[in-house]
Amino acid sequence: MSALMDKVEFRAALEDAIKGREAKNAPFSQAWAEGLLQRQHFARWAENHFHYVGPFADYLAYIYANIPDQHTEAKDFMLQNMYEEELADIRHTDLLIKFAECCGTTKERIEDPESMMPVTRGLQAWCYATAMREHFAVATAALVVGLESQVPSIYKKQIIPLREKYKFTEDEIEFFELHITSDVVHGERGYQLVLEHANTPELQERCLQFVRWGAGMRFSYTQALYDTYVRPDLGDVLTDSHRDVDGAEFAAIA
Repeated sequence: MSALMDKVEFRAALEDAIKGREAKNAPFSQAWAEGLLQRQHFARWAENHFHYVGPFADYLAYIYANIPDQHTEAKDFMLQNMYEEELADIRHTDLLIKFAECCGTTKERIEDPESMMPVTRGLQAWCYATAMREHFAVATAALVVGLESQVPSIYKKQIIPLREKYKFTEDEIEFFELHITSDVVHGERGYQLVLEHANTPELQERCLQFVRWGAGMRFSYTQALYDTYVRPDLGDVLTDSHRDVDGAEFAAIA
């Protein structure tokens, strides 16, 4: 049995569990950051992304319900995160829909579950199952560390071409700007919760496994967006160096 890691060692292990699986390195993210996509590709992304992030407050609510009453700081974090998703100023999904409509799709199509790829449906189901069934520290590791903490690094690259090439207004891309700032805070607080409450070797190892799985699932989801929507329209638009990076990613996940 592995020994209990101290917080510094465990933090490093959590960060390492994401490496090689970062969604920012998937082909869809790379093509977006390089300004190679078209507006219809953003629309297809939004139609899928709505069904992944739209229920995020629901995922957090299940985690909240599994937190013992004495861990008030953990419960408060989940409540604040849910509040920001659903009630603070404007719902995050409404901002996503606003951006998507600028890309040529409709609210009705975005909300239609038939718009999801099978991979998106699987990612959503995994988030629900993890939030419902796992220890709250493990579920936080999976959803906040493995998934949510990656968002700023993804959107920081993607927001630049949205402004400079595609000429979206700041109002139209508010969804991305909001998450670049808010998810830095959420990610760090998620790390702190996991470091505090994964207090046995077994819990630490399970957290690491779920971070690896979560990051791998987000990478696969982002890869599927490219394979489903971009490759039929544009073919292999990335450079050879990008394809080399993608191959390294898949080798790491495998």
